[in-house]
Amino acid sequence: MIPTKLSAAIAADREQSVDIALAEDIGDGDVTAALVGVDEIAEARVIVREPAIICGQPWFELVFAKVDAKVTITWHVEEGEHVDTDQPICELHGSARSILTAERAALNFLQTLSGTATTTHHFVQEVATTGCRLLDTRKTIPGLRTAQKYATAIGGAVNHRIGLYDAILIKENHIASAGGTISAAVSAARNANPGLSVEIEVESLDELRDALDANVERVLLDNFSHQQLREAVALNTAHAHRCELEASGGVERDQLRAIADTGVDYISIGALTKHLRATDFSMRFRFRSASPQSDS
Repeated sequence: MIPTKLSAAIAADREQSVDIALAEDIGDGDVTAALVGVDEIAEARVIVREPAIICGQPWFELVFAKVDAKVTITWHVEEGEHVDTDQPICELHGSARSILTAERAALNFLQTLSGTATTTHHFVQEVATTGCRLLDTRKTIPGLRTAQKYATAIGGAVNHRIGLYDAILIKENHIASAGGTISAAVSAARNANPGLSVEIEVESLDELRDALDANVERVLLDNFSHQQLREAVALNTAHAHRCELEASGGVERDQLRAIADTGVDYISIGALTKHLRATDFSMRFRFRSASPQSDS
């Protein structure tokens, strides 16, 4: 489920992202598409070349809408659907020039966001039978923060804060600059931003005790061993103020189940957005004028 605040940000950012993608690709005109007859009509089919979770349809559609609103798109799959190798994703019909011009920008969004959603799905499956949930991070492709967070949600993860403005995460340097103690830093954060949730990063069980005494909503357990995570869960359970516990720190896919089994509520993973591999798609054309078929 995508939070309301993120949904609003996605809509605004999508418009800007698509404008930037088209500007950098088309510039002052597609000089190669100009070789195609202005009245030539084409039909095109997008094929996925590997198993994936489909994500990015709104971006794909907006690219074509901005290039030529008369191009029609018929989807054969739903957003978030699992697809297999060589499965048709959608059909396009309209001006050959327009489809050729919009093709790469549209596929770039589809391949990047499907790659993000697919990576996330694989990670989520590792903890599917536990009560632990996976969180995304701010380690995103510049300019695609909200798009990638949308994709991680499609893949089954939970969105962490969007940026530095919508939730408080206090780390070591913040503590040092705000009085040197966890309680002082938390107090300063609440006074400065009443109503925002407060999370604090700790590196030891003693720091966890201080964080629990400060009544924070969530504690990030940074680079704790599995044994330390179990001890942290026990300490949290016994405390009068139980908060959410988040494990973090270079987590790899093969470690997920063991970490989840310690009893933590969340695991945050930068790899969901920064280690993705774009999904392979191909767009095949058929021109009405019986021109030779081409693959992209």
